[in-house]
Amino acid sequence: MNDRPDGAEALAPEPSMASACRGVRGATTVEADLAQGLEEAVGELLAEVLGANQASTRDVAAVIFTVAEDLLGINPAAAARACGFEDVPLLVVREHGGDSRVSRCLRVLLLLNTQLRQDQVSHVYLGRARVLRPDLTPVGEERR
Repeated sequence: MNDRPDGAEALAPEPSMASACRGVRGATTVEADLAQGLEEAVGELLAEVLGANQASTRDVAAVIFTVAEDLLGINPAAAARACGFEDVPLLVVREHGGDSRVSRCLRVLLLLNTQLRQDQVSHVYLGRARVLRPDLTPVGEERR
């Protein structure tokens, strides 16, 4: 029986095991023309983060992108929406100072609802951005 006065069905929570919201970091570089290369770079980065953590867009609580001075004017949130993140809250912020070792570097913090412990989460650094975290193993390689 529906007890809601507006006639809408109440949403039943999905049965699940204990999960937590985990922060997953990543970065890549935009190598091609900014307008064309952005969607490709964002799509690849987000797909790698999800794949490395056995997740889908349904598991994503939010995505925060940061852009450095040399990427001002781009919109990685629009690129993420074009790559299937239409229902995910997205935010783009400008970096102020910080690490400038890698030009045209796009960074991301993805908030992921997962059953993984924080020490099991796989962070993803692609392209020239790998130098930012040489301690992390690239996707597909064994830890040594």
